[in-house]
Amino acid sequence: MNFWDSELTLLLSGVFGILVVASVIGGILAYRYSGEKSNSTIDNLNARIRAWWVMCIICVLAVVLGNIGVVILFALISFFALREFITLTPTRRSDHEALFWCFFVFIPIQYLLVGIEWYGLFSIFIPVFVFLFLPTRIALAGDTFHFLERTAKIQWGMLVTVFCLSHVPALLMLNIEGYQGENAKLLLFLIVVTQISDVLQYVFGKLIGKHSIVPKLSPNKTIEGFVGGIMSSVVIGACLYWVTPFSWWVAGLMSLAITIMGFVGGLCMSAIKRDSGIKDFGAIIEGHGGMLDRMDSLCFAAPIFFHLTRYFYT
Repeated sequence: MNFWDSELTLLLSGVFGILVVASVIGGILAYRYSGEKSNSTIDNLNARIRAWWVMCIICVLAVVLGNIGVVILFALISFFALREFITLTPTRRSDHEALFWCFFVFIPIQYLLVGIEWYGLFSIFIPVFVFLFLPTRIALAGDTFHFLERTAKIQWGMLVTVFCLSHVPALLMLNIEGYQGENAKLLLFLIVVTQISDVLQYVFGKLIGKHSIVPKLSPNKTIEGFVGGIMSSVVIGACLYWVTPFSWWVAGLMSLAITIMGFVGGLCMSAIKRDSGIKDFGAIIEGHGGMLDRMDSLCFAAPIFFHLTRYFYT
C-alpha cells in the first residue's frame, strides 16, 4: 500500500506537534505546582498525555505495517473492549461456550472478512448470523434464568464492540475513484476528528460549561461543551479536507456526522456505566480508563462515516 506522502506526513506532524506542546504544558504545570499538595487535575492531565503518546505511536506503527497491521490492531481493540463489556454483564456458566465463540471465533472471522475485503458477508455476519447463533447456543445450554437479558447483552456487546468498531479498518476496503491507495488517510481523518471532538467537548465543558445536557446521566457533559466542541471539531475537520476525497464543505458535514454520533456513543456508554455503578469500563489505559472508555465515540461514529462515504463516493 503506497500511501505515505507529503499529506500524511503533514497530518501526523500536526498530531505529534500538538502532543509535544501538550507535554511541555503538562510538564510546566507539574513543575510549577510540585511543591504543593498533589493536584489530581494536573496528574490526570499528564497521565492522559502519556497515554495519547502511546496510542498515537501504536496507531502509526499499525498504519506503517499496512492493511494487515490496522486489521490486527482493531481486532485486539475489539477483543479487549468486548472483555470489558462482558465483565459488566451478568453471565452464567451456561453462557461460557457462547462467549468462547464470540472471543475466539467470531472476532477473528469478522476481521478476516475486513482483511480480505468481503463486504457482502462483513456487513451481515454479526447482525444476522451471530445474532441468531447466540440465543440458539445459550438456549441449548438449558438455562432459562434471565435468558432474554443475558442474550441481549451479549448480542449488544458483539454489535457495538466488534461489528461497529470493525468499520474503522473497513474504510481501507473502499474503492474511491481517484483516491486508490490513500484510504489510510481517511481512517486517520475519522480518528482525529472523533478524538479531537472528545477533547474539545471536555475542554469547553471545563472552561464555560454551566448547563448539563443530561444531568442524571452525565453531569459533566454540558450544552456549552457540546456546542463548543462540535463546532470547533467541524471547523478542524473542514480544514483537513485535503487528506480526504471530500471537498471542504463535505468534510465539514462528515465531521458534523462523526462528532454527533461520537457524542451519542459516549452518552450511551455513560448510561451503561451509570446503570452498573462504575466510573470507567476498566483501567488498561492510564488516565483514560478502559479500552471501551476511549473507543465509545468511535463505536457509533465509525459505521455512520463508513456507510456515508461508501454510499456517496464508491
